[in-house]
Amino acid sequence: MTSPAGHPAKRAVRRLRPASAPSTRVPPILAVPSVLFLVIFAGYPLVYLLGLTFSSSTLAQPLQRWTGFDNFRTALESESFTGSLWRSALFAVAAATVQMSLGVALALLLRARARRPGTLGALLLLPMVTPPVMVGVAWKLLLAPVGGALNGALHGLGLPGVNPLGGSTSAFVTLVIIDTWQWTPFVMLLTYAALLGVPDELREAAALDGAGRWRTVRSVVLPYIEPTLLSVLTLKLVIGFKVFDIVYVVTSGGPGFSTTTSTYDIQRTALQDFDVGSAAAATVLFSLLIGVVTSVVTLRRTRRQEVAA
Repeated sequence: MTSPAGHPAKRAVRRLRPASAPSTRVPPILAVPSVLFLVIFAGYPLVYLLGLTFSSSTLAQPLQRWTGFDNFRTALESESFTGSLWRSALFAVAAATVQMSLGVALALLLRARARRPGTLGALLLLPMVTPPVMVGVAWKLLLAPVGGALNGALHGLGLPGVNPLGGSTSAFVTLVIIDTWQWTPFVMLLTYAALLGVPDELREAAALDGAGRWRTVRSVVLPYIEPTLLSVLTLKLVIGFKVFDIVYVVTSGGPGFSTTTSTYDIQRTALQDFDVGSAAAATVLFSLLIGVVTSVVTLRRTRRQEVAA
């Protein structure tokens, strides 16, 4: 019996993985424009942000006096901020999980249907190209407890109305659904592009081994595009952590603090409480959280690539 490691289809996956491009030495002078760009548009804002974190700052009077780590202490002692970190992490993970599952499934269906998605593919991409603020406004009008299209349809069917934005859990789940509606096409598009790059020889080898369609997808196609899927997952986690528009438009962080994400809490601290120093410290802490979560996926991707090589 052929061992899993010696399975012909899996050996074909290893043989047909694109080889890494040979490294080319670039003259240092050619990197000067890029370095200047990074210094001006990335380095200066980063240094300014760090300056705000260690100083007493307001919108009108930034960098007033040195405060050391007081701003970090204030942020970590704030229940609203520490709670928002957990909600942001939960939102990012939940949204990424649902969207990866739906996006990959839709991409596989489109790939099985035709090589070019055509009109159906264009319609599926419409939510992704819609501005987030418009998405939030549309969903808020749809879900409004009075005069909303959803309750209007339910009343027309003789059913009682609902208010999904009125409860803590239901409001949070609703935001995940809205984000899923908008960003699942993004996952689908990138996954579909990766599926187009799967060599036909892999499918033929799997068919010769007697693998069915589902077994081929699970054991051949998905392992081949796994690096792409991990990259998409990383992007989706970052996008999920950064969510702000739909929170601001649909729930404004409520009811209570149940949908207050870190981005919304930082915005409120800086622009409503005018405590720019604490907001800057919260931003640094929030960025560290994003880095920790995404680095786990990145390390897994790196190890898988090393094993495949």
